[in-house]
Amino acid sequence: MAEGRMRRMVGKEYITYAYILLYICLSAGQIFFNKWVLSSKEINFPYPLGLTLLHMIFSSVLCFGLTKFFKILKVEEGMTAEIYATSVVPIGAMFAMTLWLGNTAYLYISVSFAQMLKAIMPVAVFILGVAAGLEVMSCRMLLIMSVISFGVLVASYGEININWIGVVYQMGGVVGEALRLIFMEIFVKKKGLKLNPISMMYYVSPCSALCLLIPWIFLEKSKMDAQGSWSFQPLVLILNSLCTFALNLSVFLVISHTSALTIRVAGVVKDWVVVLLSALLFADTKLTLINLFGYAIAIAGVAVYNNSKLRKEVGQSTPDESQHDESEPLTSSAVSTK
Repeated sequence: MAEGRMRRMVGKEYITYAYILLYICLSAGQIFFNKWVLSSKEINFPYPLGLTLLHMIFSSVLCFGLTKFFKILKVEEGMTAEIYATSVVPIGAMFAMTLWLGNTAYLYISVSFAQMLKAIMPVAVFILGVAAGLEVMSCRMLLIMSVISFGVLVASYGEININWIGVVYQMGGVVGEALRLIFMEIFVKKKGLKLNPISMMYYVSPCSALCLLIPWIFLEKSKMDAQGSWSFQPLVLILNSLCTFALNLSVFLVISHTSALTIRVAGVVKDWVVVLLSALLFADTKLTLINLFGYAIAIAGVAVYNNSKLRKEVGQSTPDESQHDESEPLTSSAVSTK
């Protein structure tokens, strides 16, 4: 009997590791896939707004089908028109902004450099959190933010082919993601509604699609009409959208079988995989020792920040509640790595 229990435990561990590996592969693969689709030297679909809009429409349709038609997944109840208008709409708008600007950055800068710039995210979240009254300024947190900022600055200094337009787009995506996380925290703490990742995608995806549709009509539709891109590689674009949705499902599986700490650690591993593999896959990526040194400093600061946040969250709630609360921002965050 004890032997059977041990086998089950080992089996669960293997399944957990398989889910983590799946998340890392899908998350890193999605970044490379998007770069490949947008690159003028590869698929040449230089429409980041259109690509992101397609992802959100695809996600909305799949979420509706899986929850309402096939009823494979369940959407948690409690959503009202007032909560949707005051919380979900801002979250959806910031999500759309993050994905749009992040994908646009790939037209100008390398995947590895974009990933290095994303390491500044905790700094943006902390500063906006202090402004919103959600964070408290302290010497320890100020030191952590300084270390992360210094690391990103060193990594940027080591970049050989720096394009400031791409940097501006990437930093705009970072600000959008930071605002989304702030709105998510307000959503959970002030509104008291706790939703799992699938429920969040069910509510947020249509709103994000609508927010992307308006600028797409004015900024990209005429270009796509002129170049006849409507019939451009439909199978590739559908597969790209399916990979995006699969990434969200992998985040859901990892969170449900492990914890927020596990997926954050997996995210750090994924970041390093993306940075190193991009140097092998893309000709526009040339890593220097200064790049890697600065990024290592930034990642070390991010690791300390994540650990500090998790300790604080665990101290404020029970383990079950902490894991449930932390699930919301992680889904969209994983997708925004695109």
